[in-house]
Amino acid sequence: MEMSFLTKLQIAASLVVGVLLIGILAWPLAKPNDPLGPVILSNISIAGAMALVALGFIAGLIGCLVSRPYGGEIGILAVPAGLAVWAFRGGSMANLILQNPAVHQRQQLFAALKWEPLFWLAVIAAGFAGVWVGKKSTLKKEPQSQPARANSNLNMYLSAIIAVVGSVLIAQFCIGMFAQNIRMFDSKLGFVIAQPAVGQIALAVFAAFGVAGFVFKKFLDVSYIWPSAAAGFITAFGISIYAKQDVLEHLVQRWPAVFFSNTILAISPIQMAAFGTLGAVAGYWQAVRYCHWRKHN
Repeated sequence: MEMSFLTKLQIAASLVVGVLLIGILAWPLAKPNDPLGPVILSNISIAGAMALVALGFIAGLIGCLVSRPYGGEIGILAVPAGLAVWAFRGGSMANLILQNPAVHQRQQLFAALKWEPLFWLAVIAAGFAGVWVGKKSTLKKEPQSQPARANSNLNMYLSAIIAVVGSVLIAQFCIGMFAQNIRMFDSKLGFVIAQPAVGQIALAVFAAFGVAGFVFKKFLDVSYIWPSAAAGFITAFGISIYAKQDVLEHLVQRWPAVFFSNTILAISPIQMAAFGTLGAVAGYWQAVRYCHWRKHN
C-alpha cells in the first residue's frame, strides 16, 4: 500500500496551501509583540481571530480541491501545516516566563493559556469544515444509508471518549519521554527540566500523538479527530497538575525561568495543537497501512 508519486505531490500541494495562506500571509495577525515570544491568543484581536477562522476554512477548501480525488483525506493537513509554521516562528515558553517572573504573574499566565489549544483546534476544525464542503462539491449524491442503531451510536460515543482520554494520557507520557533537555534533580519536585528546542518539541508532540492516532485506529477503529481533540486538553491537564501555586513558588525561589516542573508546561498551546494534529493524522494512516499489510501478507 505504497503512495503514488501523484499522491505525494497532492500532499505537498495541500501543505503548501496552508503554509502560504496561514503560515506566511496571515502571520501579521498573530505576530508576537516580543520577537522572542511565542504565538499566543492574547496577541490576536477579535477581528484577527475571526479572520483566522475564515482563512482556516478557505485553506481547508483549497487544500481539498488541489488534492482531488483524495481531498477529504489530504486537505485536512493544510491548516495544521500553516499553524506549524507559526509554532516554529514564535519564541519559546521560557521567554514568556521571563516576562512574568513573579508567582502571581505566572499563575495568571498559565490560567490564560490553560484552554487556549481549543481555539487553535477551532481554527483547524474550520479547515476540516472547508474540506467537507470541498468534498461534497466534488462528489455525486449518494443514496442515504440506513439510520444507525442506538447501541451503535452508544459504542461510537464511548469509543470517542476513550480515544480522547487515552490520547491525553499517552501523549503526556510520550512527550515527557521524547522532549528531553537538561534534567536537574530537585528535592521537592524530583526533577526539573530545561526548555526544549522547538525542533525537539515538534518531533516529540508529533510522535506522541502519532502513537495515540495509531493505537486508537488499530484497536478502536476511530478517526484521527479524537486523538487530535486530545491536544485541546493536554495543556489544561498539565497546568492543573504541574503548575499549582506551591510548585510555582518553589520554581520562582530555586530555579531560573528556563526550568519547568514538567515538559508539558514548556510547550506553547499552538505547538501542541499544530504538531499534535499532524501527528494524529499520520498515526491514523500508519495504522491503516499496517492493517492493510497484515491483511494481505
